[in-house]
Amino acid sequence: MKREEILYIYSSKKYTHNSRTAAAATDTVVGTAYYKIDTARITGNSVISSYMYLFNLQGLHMQFYPIGHRLLSSSKANYAFSQYGGRYTVTLIPGDGIGPEMARHVKTVLHKCGAPIDFEVIDIKDESSTDAAIISLKRNGIGLKGTITTNISNPQSQSINAQIRRKLDLYSNIVPCKSIPGVWTRHGQVDLVVIRENTEGEYGSLEHENVDGVVESLKIITEKKSRRIAKFAFDYALQNNRRKVTAIHKANIMKLADGLFLETCREISKDYTDIEFESMIIDNCCMQMVTNPQQFDVMVMPNLYGNIVSHIGIGLVGGIGLVPGKNIGDKYAIFESGARNIGSDLVGLNRANPCGFLFTSALMLRHLGLDDYADIIESAVRTTIKNGKCRTPDIQGDRTTADFIDAVIKEIDVQ
Repeated sequence: MKREEILYIYSSKKYTHNSRTAAAATDTVVGTAYYKIDTARITGNSVISSYMYLFNLQGLHMQFYPIGHRLLSSSKANYAFSQYGGRYTVTLIPGDGIGPEMARHVKTVLHKCGAPIDFEVIDIKDESSTDAAIISLKRNGIGLKGTITTNISNPQSQSINAQIRRKLDLYSNIVPCKSIPGVWTRHGQVDLVVIRENTEGEYGSLEHENVDGVVESLKIITEKKSRRIAKFAFDYALQNNRRKVTAIHKANIMKLADGLFLETCREISKDYTDIEFESMIIDNCCMQMVTNPQQFDVMVMPNLYGNIVSHIGIGLVGGIGLVPGKNIGDKYAIFESGARNIGSDLVGLNRANPCGFLFTSALMLRHLGLDDYADIIESAVRTTIKNGKCRTPDIQGDRTTADFIDAVIKEIDVQ
């Protein structure tokens, strides 16, 4: 089935149209959105119960789509999602710490709002299960993930999280940090997006000990990957009606490595005349973020700086339990909380804030084109927070995780 335009399906009323073009038929159902099936004429289309049935003149291309589903636009043609009967299969990696608890809550909420998602659950415990997870992610094209513990004391133990990102070439980590009504913070009206190069820099695990007590750790910056992440940042700004991109660096000291990154960003900025471009040294950036964060819009930077700056941004808008994140490549995507923290001190206490995981699941739904379901979840979570009657301890409340999820479900019921 050839997908050329975006289609929203809103109605469960039964329609029958004969001898109409694809545009005319779908216009009757969905307003101004159009859908084309191989340029053939549609001899009929029907919305039966909660599904829409589309077929062409020869009856060669058939598929069911749930109400509220949005067909993928051509901009996502590189993503090959696992889909059957209008439902998507998503790889779910619960991770460690509070990850398994959050995964259960997310599954409950997605089921409640009727999102057409089936999870393939992979628990990563060792190398073989890591390989199984990567195979699953390649098959499904998309994953929802909790953070996996990295053994700090063992020099031979590499981060499984970083391995997955590198093997799938998930080169862009996006963490949107936006003030949430009802959550008290020192700074209001924060709305910035941290875009972090995800596959090189200091995270290549390229270290060795020359002689006892002398360790070399290599930081790799390439023009190819700097260009790719810079272009991604400007495209993101353009597509999301953002006004400015700020490149974060330390080119005054690392003149070759960060100098290459900065110069590449400057070069790319010339192709986006409608987007303001500026650069800022990382230490000044950190100070500016905690004094005047409203000046920032889209921020792009190498790997390590991105980890630091994103966590500052997360702290500015209320903490690790509130902010979503996503890792995007040309073929695959993994969605995980913006703060890569396992929350080991909260395991089993029923006190963790599930908002970040719920917002992350909404980002995942949008990536699949399921915007209506994402809207339902985001609205329910934001309304629950704003009401102030059911909040977890980290956002000036005294209710449990389960209480919060129950309140979100009640909000979904009234929508």
